[in-house]
Amino acid sequence: MFFFALVAAAEWYGYQAFRTAFASSESGSRRLVAGLYWGVSMLVWVLGIWAMRNRHEHPSFKSYLGGVLLAVIAAKLVILIPLLLEDLTRLGRWALQLGNRPAGNAGTGISRSEFLSKAALVLGAIPFVSLLWGMAKGGTDYTVRRVVLRFPNLPASFDGFTLLQISDLHTGSFHSKEPLQRAVNIINEQKADQIFMTGDLVNNYATEVEEHIDTLAGIRSERPIYSILGNHDYADYVNWDAEGGRPAKDANLARLKQNHAKIGWELLLDEARTVERNGEKIVILGVQNWGARMGFPKYGQLAKAHAAAAADAPFKILLSHDPSHWEGEVQQYEDIDLMLAGHTHGMQFGVNLPFLKWSPVQYAYKQWAGLYQRGKQYLYVNAGLGFIGYHGRVGFLPEITVFELRRG
Repeated sequence: MFFFALVAAAEWYGYQAFRTAFASSESGSRRLVAGLYWGVSMLVWVLGIWAMRNRHEHPSFKSYLGGVLLAVIAAKLVILIPLLLEDLTRLGRWALQLGNRPAGNAGTGISRSEFLSKAALVLGAIPFVSLLWGMAKGGTDYTVRRVVLRFPNLPASFDGFTLLQISDLHTGSFHSKEPLQRAVNIINEQKADQIFMTGDLVNNYATEVEEHIDTLAGIRSERPIYSILGNHDYADYVNWDAEGGRPAKDANLARLKQNHAKIGWELLLDEARTVERNGEKIVILGVQNWGARMGFPKYGQLAKAHAAAAADAPFKILLSHDPSHWEGEVQQYEDIDLMLAGHTHGMQFGVNLPFLKWSPVQYAYKQWAGLYQRGKQYLYVNAGLGFIGYHGRVGFLPEITVFELRRG
């Protein structure tokens, strides 16, 4: 109910901003502006809702329509803020009987209300243009992030060892092979010693990745590429009662696991693998999805994976999709040195600057993008390679992360 009230208020203030901005125009022009505003708004709402309700048919086109609706909503919410504050200020002055002065200064040529409306429209254009850019380019503007991590217990043979992490491919959101082929080329250029994929290969259905199997199989690595499952891989968001029930859901998951193998990835299901170099060892643990936030299921069995680890390996890396696992359970295992996660996408929208990092997802997750440390343990949250829902990215661009492990 609050959301609908907020959207209704944003629509009304959006209209007020346009009406006031064109207040000096002739009456016929003002009527034209009003008609265009409400006509375009209704068209965007109708097409956006239709696209989201029927997104599984011709999903690329409909994803863009949904993105346009999101951009319009974001713009009008930004317009709402200064105009609502102005109205609240006026109300306060009226209540204190201080508000009998005119809104603007005579002779300036523009009233205070008109200035605020025009300023609000300029501010609203920022998220609108940004979200449109995110769909046109940001969703596949792949970024390589490099992180150097130092550990006193890292075996000497692994000093300088490089790891590459990709996460959240959401291959069901891609409607051509070119973007992922470009990502694979970038991955291969890094020549990493070990490669990981930390979950959400698909949006829901195992078939989504099948047209991309040959592309992803092009990732080159001398060592096994280890992968894990994310929350979307279990297809918990599908109404399976209408698609064959539990047997159909189980078959979908089994097919997805087979697709990991067809790509050439070794899927870790609460398991451990040992990596050797010059006779020294580190351990890779991989668990199924385990979430402590937002009602996500706890499929993973970290105790099982940890028990399978080689006893003589002094250094452990955990692959776990959901970063809330770190505080929820992982920190109890003090011998896990590094956890690699994904899941949040940086919400595919935010500010990601060296001196400022903000996204709405931070109000749901304490660890949501980048590097975190507690004591000797590190967590890295990858922003993901793909996208879902909004057909693009702003601020938190698709990420390929390269870690350099150093001893010390």
